[in-house]
Amino acid sequence: MSGFYRMSGRRFAAHEKAGSAGRDHSNPAETRTGSEGQPERQEMRGSTVIGVALRTSVLMILLCGLAYPLVSTGVARVLFPQQAGGSMLQNAEGRVVGSELIGQSFANPAFFQGRVSSVDYNGAGSGSSNYAPSNPALIQRVKDSIAAWQKQNPDVPVSEVPVDLITNSGSGLDPHISPQAAQVQIPRISSLTGIAQDQLKALVEAQTEGRSAGVFGEPRVNVLKLNLALEAQMKIAPAKR
Repeated sequence: MSGFYRMSGRRFAAHEKAGSAGRDHSNPAETRTGSEGQPERQEMRGSTVIGVALRTSVLMILLCGLAYPLVSTGVARVLFPQQAGGSMLQNAEGRVVGSELIGQSFANPAFFQGRVSSVDYNGAGSGSSNYAPSNPALIQRVKDSIAAWQKQNPDVPVSEVPVDLITNSGSGLDPHISPQAAQVQIPRISSLTGIAQDQLKALVEAQTEGRSAGVFGEPRVNVLKLNLALEAQMKIAPAKR
């Protein structure tokens, strides 16, 4: 029995030694494989991140830069065709004469005049001079506006002229004037067109817009709409705008 145990012990020791040698022999190879494979795995991870970023960028460009504008424009064209087209207005002959959102000048004094514009109603470059009330350039410009008013409207004293007719808006593109600013121009327009003042007053009242939602802003008159309505009643040739 003792000989058997001694023999078994030798065999077990030999087996353990062989296994240990095998493990010791395989470890360096495994270590090399791991150390050599790590840069490769890092490189693969970097290329994967770049690929995801490129695909995401292309997808967002297609969605936000192409699909969304096309869909929103299409929906607007269907639901709000007038506004989506720039709120353009046409005269009696069907010719587009301007937008109800942008003011314009009227050379013929037989038309209602709008507010002063620092940018000559150029929709591509809205803005104002932002002069202080004490600025000499602003004072001179107001004096010139008053002088032009007195020349064209001798029957209406300067004291009755609403301030919006001699001042400009912040954008320089305001298409509206106050109902009072339209009313004080009626004597001039009546004398030039032959249309009765009562008829012109009714025209102004018909074109007067109330406060937005009943509470916001002030009553106002769109000058272009008013002049289109006036043009339909004028007894003289329409002015070139």
